[in-house]
Amino acid sequence: MRSALSSSSSSSAIDPRATSDVRRYEGGQPVWRVQCGDMISRERCVTVFVDEGEVVLVGPPGETARLTGGQLGQLRAALNEAARLAER
Repeated sequence: MRSALSSSSSSSAIDPRATSDVRRYEGGQPVWRVQCGDMISRERCVTVFVDEGEVVLVGPPGETARLTGGQLGQLRAALNEAARLAER
């Protein structure tokens, strides 16, 4: 997974505005929480973080994540930023 994310992140610029409202610091580490919905329109989130040089993507527990175009853009930006941090 890491190599696939790394190759896509190097070809696209990260817009800090796309992740500024979804990025938080927990335990000194950046964690991105992108709002989404599930199959019956309940509010959920997809979480992205970096652990030991790998990007971790956590979906809603036992759920499907439905993302709008804007939410998908936030997820893409979060994954790109996390991939760059993982490469360090």
